[in-house]
Amino acid sequence: MKHNTLFLKIVIILMGLPVLALCIFGLPAFALNASEHFSTWVYVTCIVVAYLAAIPFYIGLYQAYKLLCYIDKNNAFSELSVRALRIIKYCASTVSFLYLGCLPFIYYAAQEEDAPGLMIIGVAFISAPLVIAVFAAVLQKLLKNAIDIKSENDLTV
Repeated sequence: MKHNTLFLKIVIILMGLPVLALCIFGLPAFALNASEHFSTWVYVTCIVVAYLAAIPFYIGLYQAYKLLCYIDKNNAFSELSVRALRIIKYCASTVSFLYLGCLPFIYYAAQEEDAPGLMIIGVAFISAPLVIAVFAAVLQKLLKNAIDIKSENDLTV
């Protein structure tokens, strides 16, 4: 079991590295190049939203890492796991809503550049965390029910 969680832990770390590189290198470069093409408020808003979305993204990754640690310690069916899934759900929802707030600015940029593909990318940035939030909510509910059944069986025996 530890080999499976080790692989998933490495995947979680590898998921965080490109976002970190984007925050350090990509967004400032975008700010320098976008200032020539877009209005100032459009790119500033999108950059601020991207930095704000990185915070719950990393909190969610940390909670996923903690969840894998609970699985390694045979505490998968515990309230700590339910709490970690709840935090992941809230973080993913927050990321999705932040990008949803940025969608009008993406629409404006797509109109200015005549690039309708930007809207598809914007919707993908909204949909992916939303799917993760729904999946985490379903897992949270299933895990809570499994814990309730387990505690009920422990009381019966």
